[in-house]
Amino acid sequence: MTSSRCARPIATLGIASALTIFLAGCGGGFNLSPSRPMETEAPVEPEVPATIRAEDLVGKWGLAAYNNPNDRARTEKMALAQCKQPYTIGAGTSGGVVMHLADQATPQELRLKGSASGKNYIGPAGPPGGEQDREVVSFDGRVLITRFIDKDAATRYQTMVYVRCGPRA
Repeated sequence: MTSSRCARPIATLGIASALTIFLAGCGGGFNLSPSRPMETEAPVEPEVPATIRAEDLVGKWGLAAYNNPNDRARTEKMALAQCKQPYTIGAGTSGGVVMHLADQATPQELRLKGSASGKNYIGPAGPPGGEQDREVVSFDGRVLITRFIDKDAATRYQTMVYVRCGPRA
């Protein structure tokens, strides 16, 4: 009679243990199956120098934005008209540029980052193309066109056109 009293709790404990292991395996926290490959993080893109130098961006800029690429020429004219109240891109103390991030009231030093694909980005420290970065769509020394990587910020701020006000700083 004593062995049957002990058998029931031991069986219950065994079933509970087996169920715990099974459920842990389903949740991805415990993997007993060697055929399932291990999940790995996406590789970090190596840091590549940007093809645009910070000093090329420092100065006063007229700023406007467009959503439709057909509006680019008109938007450049609108940006130039904003030179009465220019947006200033400052020189950072660590070799970057001082600009605003999306939804930030205070400008901060941002880095110019290149990528293996040849694209340039402006953003905080981290790999190129991060969520807070903006991609440099084009830059010819007089007109800078950028677009935020974050889809929500890109929708709100659209494609931003900076037109240099006067000669380079």
